[in-house]
Amino acid sequence: MIRLLIADDHPVVRAGLRAVLESEPDFAIVAEAATAERAVDLAAEPGVDVVLMDLQFGPGSAMNGAQATAAITARAGAPRVLVVTTYDSDADTLPALEAGATGYLLKDAPPEELAQAVRAAAAGRSALAPSVADRLLERMRTPAAALSARETEVLGLVADGLTNQQVSQRLHLSQATVKSHLVHVYTKLGVDSRTAAVREARGRGLIR
Repeated sequence: MIRLLIADDHPVVRAGLRAVLESEPDFAIVAEAATAERAVDLAAEPGVDVVLMDLQFGPGSAMNGAQATAAITARAGAPRVLVVTTYDSDADTLPALEAGATGYLLKDAPPEELAQAVRAAAAGRSALAPSVADRLLERMRTPAAALSARETEVLGLVADGLTNQQVSQRLHLSQATVKSHLVHVYTKLGVDSRTAAVREARGRGLIR
């Protein structure tokens, strides 16, 4: 029996996941969490094999899903974490996978794909949404053209409307470092402005 913890701030989503997963004879839902912090606490208790983790939680949670994943997987004997979210940009996938997520699935995945991903995660195997897997392969094929996690983070904040000074304050970087990251971004994306960089990155699925 694979014991599951569902972590999502939307009750309807939790209910939907529970309904789908409880129809599988080898799954048991043992806990639910509406905040990332609660998910971390519950995952530390014995009896959880896989955590189904959302990435974005409401104002009641100070952590996001990637941070919660890192906190969970840092412990010895931790359960596997399978991210189940609506976001598939590099800005979302890379931090989650770097935090230790075993798999990454989108919420519109068919029920059978979700079940297969849970079983794969429980066995320690990776399970990735096709769009995520495709972009990871592309990053491996053309590493020189791929944005780093920090470059993606900087560009994401630029896309949110932050100035270089605000980005530097948010990320605790010097403004010179922020400018350097943006220069590298422009080169890799083949653009010459902030607006063009944001447009190109969104078109490629690198940022939201």
